[in-house]
Amino acid sequence: MMPTTTGRPPAMRHPVPRRMALLLPLLAAACSTGEALPMLAPAPGYSYLTPLRLNVLDIEVVEPTAGPTFRTDPPAPLPPALQAVRMGRERLVPVGTAGRARFMVDGATLTREVASGGGMFSQRTERLSCAIRVRLEILGADGRRVGFTEAEARRTATVIDEGPGSRERAADQIVRQAMDDLNVEFEFQIRRNLRDWIMSGEPGAVPVGPIQQENLGGGPAGAPQAPPAPLDPPGPLAPPVALPRP
Repeated sequence: MMPTTTGRPPAMRHPVPRRMALLLPLLAAACSTGEALPMLAPAPGYSYLTPLRLNVLDIEVVEPTAGPTFRTDPPAPLPPALQAVRMGRERLVPVGTAGRARFMVDGATLTREVASGGGMFSQRTERLSCAIRVRLEILGADGRRVGFTEAEARRTATVIDEGPGSRERAADQIVRQAMDDLNVEFEFQIRRNLRDWIMSGEPGAVPVGPIQQENLGGGPAGAPQAPPAPLDPPGPLAPPVALPRP
């Protein structure tokens, strides 16, 4: 007695739709060649930049408090407020013997919004915005402000949203760029508005005096010179010579 079979042949039980069959080779190729996103670099520091040496005894770096001016939309590997505080701590150096300075972060935001929802022939994108504003004040002995300057940096970018990894990397990059801009602007504003408090020499150094007049007579500079010897009086003039008449 021959065995009997029932139902469809195994190969015909679950037919693959034509559209899916066309996409399977492409998906397999993408999975075989896809690479994981590289790890993010550590948070940048700013101590390698030119230190801003202030003629004050102490510099206070005020920690920012929560509020609408410190909004940070996740993912945010580099919170802009913390990076701004780090800049103030690492770049400002007190080298004076009196007085006080105060560094504050007035605002630091990292916001994101959907730029395009994407579709069959387009990718989803989002718009990133980063804004950081800082202030430096010079305070007198009575606590009153005797000088100040401000600096601000803004960056925007529209990036492709390919998932959490790409969103994290885009946020990391835009904060780094905004901080690069802020460092340049911050130093420029200090040198322009607080130049009287910037120190280039060692504290307590004796200022260079005016250049004294050089003594060409060979004596020490500044010493009185002897008056020049009087010239000999001219001798008598010779009598005129009479020429013969023609």
